Amino acid sequence: MTMRVLMVSKACVVGIYQRKLELIAQKGIELCVVVPPMWRDERGDTPLERAFTTGYDLKVLPIRFNGNFHLHYYVGLGKVIRKFKPHIIHIDEEPYNLAAWQCLFHAKRIGAKTLFFSWQNIKRHYPPPFSWGERWVLNKIDYALMGTDSAGDIWREKGYAGDMQTVPQFGTDPAIFFPPPIRPKRTFTIGYIGRLVEEKGVFVLLDAVAKLGGDWQLKILGGGPLLDDLKARATSLNIADRVHFDGQLPSTQIPPYYHDLDLLVLPSLTRPNWKEQFGRVLVEAMASGVAVVGSDSGAIPSVIGDSGVIVPEGDATALCEAIEKIRADNAHRQDLIHKGLTRFRTNFTHEGIASATVKIYQYLHQIPAKS
Repeated sequence: MTMRVLMVSKACVVGIYQRKLELIAQKGIELCVVVPPMWRDERGDTPLERAFTTGYDLKVLPIRFNGNFHLHYYVGLGKVIRKFKPHIIHIDEEPYNLAAWQCLFHAKRIGAKTLFFSWQNIKRHYPPPFSWGERWVLNKIDYALMGTDSAGDIWREKGYAGDMQTVPQFGTDPAIFFPPPIRPKRTFTIGYIGRLVEEKGVFVLLDAVAKLGGDWQLKILGGGPLLDDLKARATSLNIADRVHFDGQLPSTQIPPYYHDLDLLVLPSLTRPNWKEQFGRVLVEAMASGVAVVGSDSGAIPSVIGDSGVIVPEGDATALCEAIEKIRADNAHRQDLIHKGLTRFRTNFTHEGIASATVKIYQYLHQIPAKS
């Protein structure tokens, strides 16, 4: 009998993430994925992209309290679950939020197995009812998927005693992200891709590149509330003519952007309520043959490994020195590029992550659900 899996994931509105779903379906899983029509965050609205939708059912449901990580939930989810009758419900949500509770409630009503996914790498304490709901999920869920080992450590500290495995939420497809066939001569180009918010450290990056001599340019791709402040900082540092702010792009248009970069920097800053949970752009850059530099915030060192350069977070001088060394020493940059490609292909492909996820489904299908 074919195993039926229903996944609920607001993250899968992003088109390039859907490739993992096709690969899961190709492995003999009857897959239904519930997504909202869009997801809202500090960058604005990210509408659903239909990029990789072959072999599974992508079902769009209205979402209430869109943009609220604790309170959002899906309208009509129970009806979809009852009709599809999944053996497993993959809850691509943190266990402290209403959407996770909604999924688990309906799963229990039909006797489906359940798993949740978490990036959370800081031990946070929530007031009731969120603490009550979180405890209920930890006691009743059948399996936990962790984006990083540090996230797993947090949930063990918070009392989760069940089965667990570290599998990143999404990988990257080497057919989509790959090195350019040729690298034309150009001004040395540094890149940042991501949210324009304080904790991402883009101000530090501007301060660092302002210390560089010689010929260089910085390309910043993304949106967020600090766009105008960052432009003002570039002007005050007298580097506005070298810094290019590019608006947000659909995910399927981002892969060629990496071909215009010689180096990608992720200068994240740890805050009391956040530290870098993964840094997907690092993996995309490595897959695209771009050298990477990251701060030592959160999961960045474990993602980069020995395939890039790690600098102390918030240290513009150290970041400048790392950039300068990569710019000045082509052999060093080529070594980082080679190591990055190897690390990506070994650890972070959609195929590898899809295979690991299906093995967990197969395991869950064989064990009794928690009552």
